[in-house]
Amino acid sequence: MATTMFFAILLQSIIQRLQMVGEELAETTCERMEQWLIYLSQKMTRLLQELEQRSLEPNTQEQSSMAWQSLLFTALQYWQLWVIAGVLVLLFSLWWRLQKRSHQADIIDNSSSSDREEMVDEEEEEEESEDSDDGERNLGRIFAERIQWPKQNLTYRSQVVEELVGDVIRVFQGLFTKKFFPVLQPPIGVGSTFEGWSPQEDDAVYSLLIPMNPPIGHVFHLELGTPGEIPAKHTCIRVELECTCMNEQLVGKMLCFLHHSEQELKGNQGPSLLHTLCTGSYLDVQKTLCWFQKFVRSAWMLLPQSRHYCMKVLLSSRSCKLQMTNTFRRTYFVEIMFGVQQGDSDIFMSSQSTEASSTSNTMWPETYAVAEMKFFRHMARQTPHDSFHLKCLQLCACILVGTGFSTYTFKTAVMHLLSTIPLSGWHRKHFLLQLWDIMSYLRCCLEEKRLNHFFIGNENVPREIHLPLACQRAEPFNLFWYLVHDPAAYTKALHDFNELQEELMTLLINGH
Repeated sequence: MATTMFFAILLQSIIQRLQMVGEELAETTCERMEQWLIYLSQKMTRLLQELEQRSLEPNTQEQSSMAWQSLLFTALQYWQLWVIAGVLVLLFSLWWRLQKRSHQADIIDNSSSSDREEMVDEEEEEEESEDSDDGERNLGRIFAERIQWPKQNLTYRSQVVEELVGDVIRVFQGLFTKKFFPVLQPPIGVGSTFEGWSPQEDDAVYSLLIPMNPPIGHVFHLELGTPGEIPAKHTCIRVELECTCMNEQLVGKMLCFLHHSEQELKGNQGPSLLHTLCTGSYLDVQKTLCWFQKFVRSAWMLLPQSRHYCMKVLLSSRSCKLQMTNTFRRTYFVEIMFGVQQGDSDIFMSSQSTEASSTSNTMWPETYAVAEMKFFRHMARQTPHDSFHLKCLQLCACILVGTGFSTYTFKTAVMHLLSTIPLSGWHRKHFLLQLWDIMSYLRCCLEEKRLNHFFIGNENVPREIHLPLACQRAEPFNLFWYLVHDPAAYTKALHDFNELQEELMTLLINGH
């Protein structure tokens, strides 16, 4: 009974919304609904074929009855949406044709065009006013309100974590001013939590990247591996000493590492970075992390926050992971990574772990995490105030558990769509169509075995995101490269994607 009433409300909202859709949107919506209808029709056909096949198999009466009941229940779930999709297509198709005829008649009778334009503007303003008043009747909003979204306060908690880690860095800067360790800069929040779409609730991980500059008398040289390889896979940070003899006013009483004997240096100042955190001439990830973790343990009690937070350093190979619990027993999981900026761009060589099973301690993989964070902040300023692009990404991330797809795949798809389709289309009322766009886009990428990296060779990257010139001019990099020469991986990816579609459909129907 409740399900029937729910679908009746949906149908009623569709009819009431028909006159509020522009001609261009109606045509696009009609096409999308036709695609949805084809998809659901294929589902029904497959289920009916399975029913018929099961009925022909020799089996006990009880097992056959249970199988029929199970399959019929599944088929009925799709039947309800199939009927709604059919009604949607018919209604939108009919209305669009009537609108087209009416538009043609208006073109013929074009007298008093200025008066008509004023009337159209007034009608549009009335429609916008109406649209804001009947939000609960909107189809997209009904589905959005049914979903049990994670209860989060990401903005506030992210700010708390960023300020807390920032205070740790300020203590570091005060204690290590005259020592030759990397100069740590204010932390940059990255990842899903700071971008606003983390699928987790209380166990969300707050990832921060801390930029590092070389200490006085040292220079960082970024070795990007194979020339022309983008993204760079085997990147290292080579440390060199530089002469400080001509900069006595800048360095004070510091002795030049190049032009003083080892005996003079040992008696008057600490060792160079090459003798503390490097393996050979290259900055070592493991040594850098151990040094910072040791500092955090000893410096934590110097912070005022130590009276309100209990801090624990967790084991990790390529990042510093902290568990902070406040007096209200709320726990924050913090992941701190280190990076060296590539020129003046938003690309860093970082300690972040990669997909490779083992990464050398002197390898600092290239990361686009800061550029991605800046992209989502840019879109937050451009999209409507009730844009649902982050909710769509959060919803997709929730259904990925147990599949071969990563959240980065869906994140890349959403970034491509945000930069190509009108931003007004991410309004909350278009929630279902947004999900359909994401899944359709990924379906096409899978069929073509190609999903381009968003920042490499992409002309649609916003100008406020700074990329190296080589990255801008490079050929697009295919994130689905492994599917091209691996039929088994391709078959599994298609299977996993079909399961994702079914999982998403179930989530929309049940709300969880």
